[in-house]
Amino acid sequence: MQHLVDTTDFSDIQIAQLLHDARTFKAQRPPQLLRDKLLITLFFEASTRTRSSFEVAAKRLGAAIVHLDPSRSSTKKGESLEDTFANLCAMEPDGVIIRHTDNDAPQQLAQMQMTSVINAGAGNYAHPTQALLDLFTLTEHFNGQIKNKTIAIVGDIVSSRVASSGIRLLTRMGMNVLLVAPEPFMPQSDLPQYEHLEDVLDRVDVIMSLRAQLERHASPLFDDYAEYAKHYCITKERLKERNILILHPGPVMRNIDISDEMLDDPRCKVLEQVRNGVYMRMAILKLLLLDSSH
Repeated sequence: MQHLVDTTDFSDIQIAQLLHDARTFKAQRPPQLLRDKLLITLFFEASTRTRSSFEVAAKRLGAAIVHLDPSRSSTKKGESLEDTFANLCAMEPDGVIIRHTDNDAPQQLAQMQMTSVINAGAGNYAHPTQALLDLFTLTEHFNGQIKNKTIAIVGDIVSSRVASSGIRLLTRMGMNVLLVAPEPFMPQSDLPQYEHLEDVLDRVDVIMSLRAQLERHASPLFDDYAEYAKHYCITKERLKERNILILHPGPVMRNIDISDEMLDDPRCKVLEQVRNGVYMRMAILKLLLLDSSH
């Protein structure tokens, strides 16, 4: 039984297979490979893109999917996460897709070895499917040649599980990662760190902008979002004609993370990331529920 708690659960060979399968699924709608499979989603945090992307991915492959709303579940009556999970597993699903505020929740459930666990985002540590769909988007754009390309991750990095998972996967794949943020948004890291976006624009191939999560910080760092945007919003004035790819995991705060004009710019791949998310999650479901069970 294989799980996806973080991208380190997959070998380089498996990641290459995921990229191949995602490309294949994008080129041609696949047969109903998972028509006898059942998945349960368990989202303890709100989600639009990830949850609906998993649902579309599962249905494209013929799997059934059941949503459990934790706000209406027995966890509200004091039942532990492990007991909730054990009860769900007694119904014999082929996998459980979980999002949780606790960094360790997916790992704890995976260790119970009752069904495949897929981490759809946990705490500020891991969001492996986002990292993998971003990898797919990058390899597609650069025709597989991402080694030694440079990506700047910009914004509230310390709060971001997308950044955390992305750093681990993209450095593993040979990319150079730079961090750009004001000091309180910067994690402890050995990676090159910059406070000003202008310092890296002539050195990067890609910018990954992150949502400014001012609400996660105890003391206000900026007077308001407009003040933050003055320094870190990705705008046409900043980028000019530089050939830099723009990514963002969503939700995008318009004119704070990325300007309206840049969101419509062909260099911006935000909607392509959403599209690719379905194909990558299809590839992940195939790997975990079909290939790994043989």
